[in-house]
Amino acid sequence: MRAWTKHSLQQVVAQRMRGFKFIAVSNREPYIHEHSNGRIECIKPASGLTAAIDPIMRASGGVWIAHGSGTADRTTVDARQHVRVPPEAPAYDLRRVWLPADVEKAYYYGLANEGIWPLCHISFRRPRFRRHDWESYRWANELFAEAVLKEANGHPAFVFIQDYHLGLLPRILKRADPQLTVAQFWHIPWPHNDVFRTFPWKRELLEGLLGNDLLGFQLPCHCSNFLQTINCNLAAEVDHNRAHVRMGEHVTAVRAFPTSIDFEEHVRRAYDPETANATAELQATIGQVPDILGIGIDRIDYTKGIPERLDALSLLFQERPEYIGRLTFVQVAVPSRTAIPDYRQLNNLLCERVEEINLRWSRGPWKPIILMHCHLDQITLTALHLMADFCIVNPLHDGMNLVAKEFVASRIDQDGVLILSAFAGAARELTEALIVNPFDTEEIADAVHRAATMPAGERQRRMICMREAIAANNVYRWASNFILALATVGAPAAGGTRDSDERLVDIEVV
Repeated sequence: MRAWTKHSLQQVVAQRMRGFKFIAVSNREPYIHEHSNGRIECIKPASGLTAAIDPIMRASGGVWIAHGSGTADRTTVDARQHVRVPPEAPAYDLRRVWLPADVEKAYYYGLANEGIWPLCHISFRRPRFRRHDWESYRWANELFAEAVLKEANGHPAFVFIQDYHLGLLPRILKRADPQLTVAQFWHIPWPHNDVFRTFPWKRELLEGLLGNDLLGFQLPCHCSNFLQTINCNLAAEVDHNRAHVRMGEHVTAVRAFPTSIDFEEHVRRAYDPETANATAELQATIGQVPDILGIGIDRIDYTKGIPERLDALSLLFQERPEYIGRLTFVQVAVPSRTAIPDYRQLNNLLCERVEEINLRWSRGPWKPIILMHCHLDQITLTALHLMADFCIVNPLHDGMNLVAKEFVASRIDQDGVLILSAFAGAARELTEALIVNPFDTEEIADAVHRAATMPAGERQRRMICMREAIAANNVYRWASNFILALATVGAPAAGGTRDSDERLVDIEVV
């Protein structure tokens, strides 16, 4: 199988996008500038989206358009609202869009994360739909469109839109400049039509998405759900066999492209001497190194299954007291969307639950749960990956979940056990993980026991298989397949073709 690298991605970009400007668009920015102790720091936020797109930008150049949210973001941009990121080479241009505070609140926290996010995740949280939020969502999409059109400046461009915050942007761009090639990747699940039809502005959102030449999802089932949704809600021609939708004269191809990570970069980081230094610091934080160390690394979100995970660990200590004093679990919980009441409540719940478990099961200086309520840099996370005997990734519903892949990629020692939710997209690839139902605390507890007692040979065999899968399906392959697919779906990509006579190698479309 061909190994995809930064160089091979650059070759695909040079061949398929010759004469086109590359423009990535997302709500969240890949790098944030913050004032800290009298100086400005450039921070890479924890984000699966950033982990997937940043390597593409560093390999291909172009410009990334995103909402500026850092305290020093305005200070660091030039007159065109550009700043070069990251601080080290290779770098690219980040163009920041400024949203009024009231628009950001209603568009991002309201419609996007209290409406669309729970609508698309089976986590049994009722979505909230408010007309003011929808109007702000529409306005924010128009502000992003203005920035894209200024960057394209009437010239051919490939616009790569990210995620559910910008569902109206494709149609706006196509109406303003039909020569743009527009593609979008929807990182989260797409729900069944019986769920989606509750969305009050479903027609406008669907028509917005059909402005794309290519619309990508994580899994084939998400593609099927989307096509069925179109079939039930719009007077559009849906071809399920060819996986495309014709709306008037425009055709949108719908494909599955499971996201991944830069495998080699995680391997390099695992060998970095700084990782050893971070390991020593973590050991000091944890205290006495336990016989068995488990980890969980999550953004605080109700879809991640953190309370269920904690309940499973408490059940383990109750049913298998031999782990008391021997097993410590480190939960990294990154604060997220704290302006939303559900998230503040979850944050408080997690702190209370950890306190309850520690009060019940602690013995002397040993505590069963260590809560690290903060963002950790990539070196520290890699060190934590390598220290752990097992890692629990048990989202209730997730498009992919790159944390699982990052843990596996970091394990250059070919050891450790991954406990993975059956409802994470990553479970389709990482079949040698211990797959669990995240709603079943007894099953999670049993998986922890199995991980703690698994023979070394079995641990190694499973980890080798998972590492091979990620190495073969890395982020450069994902990006290259996405760009190559444009040549087969009728999009006028530079260097491509409108017919499918040309056979392209290694395209993975469904």
